[in-house]
Amino acid sequence: MNEKRPTLTTRQGHPVRDNQSLRSVGERGPATLENYQFIEKITHFDRERIPERVVHARGTGAHGYFEAYGKIGDEPASTYTSARVLNETGVQTPVFVRFSTVIGGKESPETARDPRGFAVKLKTVDGNWDLVGNNLKVFFIRDAIKFPDMIHAFKPDPVTNQQEPWRFYDFICSHPEALHMVTWVKSPWGIPANYREMEGSGVNTYKLVNDQGLAHLVKFHWQPKQGVRNLTAGQAAEIQGRDTSHATRDLYDAIARGDYPEWEFCVQIMADGDHPELDFDPLDDTKRWPEDQFPLLPVGRMVLNKNPDNVFAETEQSAFGTGVLVDGIDFSDDKMLQGRTLSYSDTQRYRVGPNYLQLPINAPQEKAKARTNQRDGQMTFYVDGVYGAQDENKHINYEPSLMGGYQEGDTPGYEYRPWVEGHLGRYQTTTTRDDYKQAGARYRTFEDWERDDLVNNVGGDLKQCPEPIQLRMVWHLWHCDEDYGRRVAEVAGIDLEKARALPPLPNRPAPHEDRQGATYTSGELENGGSGSRTEPATSEEVAMK
Repeated sequence: MNEKRPTLTTRQGHPVRDNQSLRSVGERGPATLENYQFIEKITHFDRERIPERVVHARGTGAHGYFEAYGKIGDEPASTYTSARVLNETGVQTPVFVRFSTVIGGKESPETARDPRGFAVKLKTVDGNWDLVGNNLKVFFIRDAIKFPDMIHAFKPDPVTNQQEPWRFYDFICSHPEALHMVTWVKSPWGIPANYREMEGSGVNTYKLVNDQGLAHLVKFHWQPKQGVRNLTAGQAAEIQGRDTSHATRDLYDAIARGDYPEWEFCVQIMADGDHPELDFDPLDDTKRWPEDQFPLLPVGRMVLNKNPDNVFAETEQSAFGTGVLVDGIDFSDDKMLQGRTLSYSDTQRYRVGPNYLQLPINAPQEKAKARTNQRDGQMTFYVDGVYGAQDENKHINYEPSLMGGYQEGDTPGYEYRPWVEGHLGRYQTTTTRDDYKQAGARYRTFEDWERDDLVNNVGGDLKQCPEPIQLRMVWHLWHCDEDYGRRVAEVAGIDLEKARALPPLPNRPAPHEDRQGATYTSGELENGGSGSRTEPATSEEVAMK
């Protein structure tokens, strides 16, 4: 296993020195457009399936509306955001929601153990706002450059066409930040009972910006009024034996009989900034914001009250993107969000076509009608803004012009302009001091039946894995929680002491250690730790240590 292996390269044949991190302005700064290695990797990944979605292929959808309360908690919504869709009460904003599984193909069963996609398209008076997330509040990775690797490991083996546990855990072994998500997915929370009794989360960290330009970090959440219900592995197997489309059927039948599902839209708010007092990075998608510190604040409600008239025209051709925002909602420097913002819309242009936004399911509402100078491409059938009308603007597809055409808007608005500085480089997150703490806390807060199901699921998977993967996974789980690791080892028949004797992963801190090797006490971890460098180490520097 230690022999020298061929060097990974780009499609241009250039050696890849760092396949773990996007280039960004400082550790917590934004990614840059010249990330050629990432762009080549992610855009090729977006084109791996024809015509099925690469991920989220199995899905169902419904129409409905969103109504804002006009407040965020006890404060007027305008305190935090200038977005009209969150400020104006008495307005029913049309929405289309697509629920899905992530890894399985279009005909896979809806009882699969898998995160569920929860994508909402809000057709506001200021244009579309897409909130693209999952049912769980965390994710497996925190840097978008790893997304193709992660999905390849979770998808079927390219030779056998079978999903293999060893491939999944082989990837997880080298990415301990994924342990938190694994703990969720392998518990009953990995199989929601249906789509109506399921939470939703934007997962990524965004920003709310008010009309004075003041920004706050924000997490978005959908809380079902129907309550939350999940399935054990045994319950899912029983349902799958008689119905592979139970969740689609449940949603369709509920809406058809007038039992309209409803969710309360909530946010978690945090001051914009670095937050060294926390023991996690609020931009890290593998971590939850503790709700006792950052409570869920109600913002509005969403009701689904109409089934699609045609599944293909609406559910299958619906297209979402994390970069589709309205004024008052902005990007953070969350590296998953930055990568997804390129990938999602690029995927839709490839999968559905360059004019996918002309389709009724994706087009903005009439009050926010698209007026662009974009022209032609496959399947175009009208010129944006002049469809069905005689309009001299159609002669001028550029800007500016003395002869007419469209011009820049003169409506008042504030473009958020955060200060950014730092060395351009590839960074591993050094402010995330412990990838094990939240996974262990989640294990301990599960109910006994949830913990039993989790242990049996992970242990059963590890029985099918080679010994190096078994030992490393038990090492990880034991560091999350000693009972967690011990019980999984017992189920899988793994030598716990042999697993515990493994050294830490190369170039990664052992649990409760930072990148400079200083061990944190439990008290320091609770209070956020100390001793970070002024300019954190890039992944190149870490590799040289």
